[in-house]
Order: sequence, then C-alpha cells, then structure tokens
Amino acid sequence: MPSIAPLIVQSDFSILADIHTPEYETVRPQLARFAELERSPEHIHFYRITPLSLWNAAAAGMRVEEILDVLSRYSRFELPSTLVRDVVAYVQRYGQLQLIMQDDRLLLQSADSALLERVCADERCRPFLLERLTPNTALVEPGARGALKHALVELGYPPEDLAGYKAGAPLQVDLRTITLKGSAFELRHYQREAIDAFYMDGSLQGGSGVVVLPCGAGKTVVGIGALHTAQTHTLILTPSTIAARQWIGEILDKTALTAADVGEYSSERKELKPVTVATYQILTYRPMAVNQLTGEIGDFPHMRVFNERDWGLLIYDEVHLLPAPVFRATAELQARRRLGLTATLVREDGRERDVFSLIGPKKYDMPWRDLEQGGWIAQAECIEIRVDMDDDRRMAAALAENRQDAYRIAAENPAKLPVLHSLVQRHRQDHVLVIGQYIEQLETVAKRLEAPLLTGKTPTAERERLYAAFRRGTVPLLVVSKIANFAVDLPDADVAIQISGTFGSRQEEAQRLGRILRPKADGRAARFYTMVTRDSRDQEFSAKRQLFLAEQGYRYSIMDAHELV
Repeated sequence: MPSIAPLIVQSDFSILADIHTPEYETVRPQLARFAELERSPEHIHFYRITPLSLWNAAAAGMRVEEILDVLSRYSRFELPSTLVRDVVAYVQRYGQLQLIMQDDRLLLQSADSALLERVCADERCRPFLLERLTPNTALVEPGARGALKHALVELGYPPEDLAGYKAGAPLQVDLRTITLKGSAFELRHYQREAIDAFYMDGSLQGGSGVVVLPCGAGKTVVGIGALHTAQTHTLILTPSTIAARQWIGEILDKTALTAADVGEYSSERKELKPVTVATYQILTYRPMAVNQLTGEIGDFPHMRVFNERDWGLLIYDEVHLLPAPVFRATAELQARRRLGLTATLVREDGRERDVFSLIGPKKYDMPWRDLEQGGWIAQAECIEIRVDMDDDRRMAAALAENRQDAYRIAAENPAKLPVLHSLVQRHRQDHVLVIGQYIEQLETVAKRLEAPLLTGKTPTAERERLYAAFRRGTVPLLVVSKIANFAVDLPDADVAIQISGTFGSRQEEAQRLGRILRPKADGRAARFYTMVTRDSRDQEFSAKRQLFLAEQGYRYSIMDAHELV
C-alpha cells in the first residue's frame, strides 16, 4: 500500500504538513528552504510560502523547477494552478532588475522596459533615480545604492546587485594549522561551503549575504574564513563586549594576526586597527537623544567608525539583532562586502526584508539536524514542563490589562520554583544554565539555588570571571538573564532551564538552545527544559517560541510538574 503524501498545498500559499507520515522528515528540510513554519501543533504543521522566502531560495541558487518538484512530489493532491503560476512569477522577479557600474556611474537596468518604466514612476524609487538614459537603463544617484535596493524590495522586485565592491585596504591574513591553544585547526566542510557561497570567488555575484548556522556550529570560524578569503581590513560588529572579546580571542588563536592588528571598539576601549571588533551598543550610543531646548535629535558620534578606515569587509554577528541606526549606516555602505551571521533570520519586528535588501540574501543554510547527525553540534532533547497556577494568580492573570501583563503573571508563577529546584538536583553533575526574562524572578531563583546571577548590570569583568569559572567547572550552575542569549561561548554547558522568555520570540528560543549545542567531549546529549504555566499566556507564547526549532526538526516532549516534585 503506497504511503500517504505528507503535504496539502493550498492556493493561498499555505501548506499543511502531516508530521506522522513516513516522508515528512524527508521533505521537512527541503520545505524549509522556501517556506516558513507558522504553527506547529502536535499533528499538523502549518507552513507558508512568502515572496521573501522564495527570493531567499532563488538567491541561494534554488531553481523554481526544484521548488515545484518538491511541492508536487510530496503533495497529497494536485497543486493549485494559481499557486504554481504565482510561485513562478515571484521567483522570476528576483534579478529582473540589476544594479551595475558602468563608466563610474551606477545604473539600474532591465530587459523589461515596461518594468523599468514602472520603477521610475514609483514614488518609493523615484527619489533615487536621476534620469532615464535608455528604455532599459536609468541613472542612479551615487549614494543611493542601498536605499534604492530597499525600495525595490518593497515594490516586490528585488534587484540583483552587480555593481561590485571596493577591495579595501589590503591585509595579509594567514590561517594557522595549529592554534595558539595547541589544537589542530582547519575549516569544516560546511564552513568552507558557506564562505564559498558568500564570496563566490570574488565575482560580482558574491560579496553580500547571510550565512545561517546554529550556535555551536562555528559561525565565528566562518567569519574568520571570510576574513582570510577577503585579505582586507575588516570591521566586525557584535552584540556585546563579551562577544567582541571572544571574537578577538578566536581571531588571534586561529590566524597569524597579532594584537597589533586586532582592536576592540566598545564602551571600554576605542581601538581602531586593521581588524576592528565593535559593539552595536557603542555604535548606537547617543550622548543626548533630544535637545530639550531646540528639539534637535542628537547624532551617533561613534558611527564614524564605518568611515575611519578603508574597510573591505563588514561582518555583522547575530545579524537578526541589527538596530535601525546600523541599518541606516549600512544603506550607505553598499560598496563594501557585507557578511551577516545568525542562527535564525527571524526578526520579531518583521524587518527581515531590511536584512535581505541591505545586508544581502541568505546565501547558506545548513539544517540543524544534518549538523547533529554529523557530530558537529550536540544532540538535544527538548522538554516542556507544565506547572499549575493557583486560583489567586489565575484570577490576576484573567484581570490583567493586556497580554504582556497576563504573560508576566503566569511566567513568574512561584509554583515553578520547587520544580526548578528538583531539576537542578537531578542535574547536579552537569553544567547548568537557568535562563529567564524578569530580574526579580531571577534574583529569587539565584538566592534559592545559592547560585551566581548575571544580568545586564553585572560588570564585564565579573561576567568574564564567572564564565571562566563555569568553563572550568568550579561554578557548575549559573542564573542568567537574556544577556546570555547571544554570543556567549560556554562549550561545557549541557543543560539549560528556561523559566521565562521574551513573550513569543522564536529567535530567542533558538539562541537559548544554542547555548548548549557545542559537542561534548563524551558525546552526551544536551537537554533544554522550558517551564511553562499550564493553560495561560505563558503556554501560548511558549508554543510560538518553539516554532523555529520545530522547523529544524526538534520536538518537545511534555512533562507534568508532578512527575518531578
């Protein structure tokens, strides 16, 4: 008897995937290349094809024939003809417009003169076009390369940028074969593939884009490989001072560059060197947001770092976190090669299109499960623990003024504390991170567990001391706020317990699981616990947070708190 096909593809671009069919695990990673997971209940997962998901697939080299083949081969019913037509149309839109450089002039060209006419007439694009040179060519304002690309993406016709890049000041960067720490070093096969997909031998088609890899898979090494490939002065942007120092340590460990070549530009140090690692916070610092007398908005004095040197490469670590002022600066830096690194391109503010247009399209994405099977990241077990809430707190949540207040009441449920204590006791031989959103809750937890607490107010030196103690095993338990979501290298962490999160943030869920995904020396699996209050906003938001990991193939087993206490 033939197996039942896993997909039901509908004309509104939605896809229902039956996860219990034998072929679902086969189609899931292929589907993730051009569709986005919207909901993941127990039996049916709901995907949606979007213009942006199709353009990212096209930019990564996926042909429309491949997309339609996946849909038709695994669809339970015949594909709707309107969907087929629209998928073809959206994929073909990518690259119908091209930006080129000719005789030192920036031009927008298209073989479709009617399309170019539409662009020139559009109010979003018109301010950046100086004149129509031919039916198929328009002259672009020299500094408007990024702004025009953004406008064209909003119009629905993402251009192919073939205008080229400045080489930047040369810098010899040699990779070590033996690191300073004494370990053998070479790029893993997928890291080399990611670098090649981004750089494309220095051709006009390469030089801007995003590499998506899970935490623990070596995104920093991909950045170092890009630095080695480009051989140029490089500016690296990171989410924190801790992350910046980890980058610097990795660069010095794995390349022949010295401390004279690599600088930190943060709130604590202002070093500009051939390779400079800066933080988003310092770039977006304003000494005065608004002048109370004149009403003038203050500027960002440290944004000058973008122009201080002849950078040939910009690397954006955790690119999904890019703040708006850095987006605006990036719009003016389209002649520099740009590499974005992230574990997930999901942005909770919906600005994925900004990343696409100003940093570049997704150029490489390796499914998490493939990396797990290859032993490059640890196997992970995800467990959701449901905790009851007493009647008084349930009433308070029901009477809350908004969803956020209702969520916080449920997320800070005191009934989680004895369950948490039992979990920590169960894993007392492991390296455990307890992660939460609310400082008062974390202070209570840290006191009860007699464990150190790290928050945004913890001085950098103290954070570094505690992280080092955690790596050594002298402090096997840390309670951390959301500062630990990003770019914290704790390779021995093998258990994470999430007691509260940022509402329904999918990117946060991926980042928090990523804290424990580095392969363990003894091959043991990692465990990621999420504690939620039953039948509450806490449980609803948790289900949304889990979406990205469900798309990667992770499934959450459900436990009742009574099984632990």
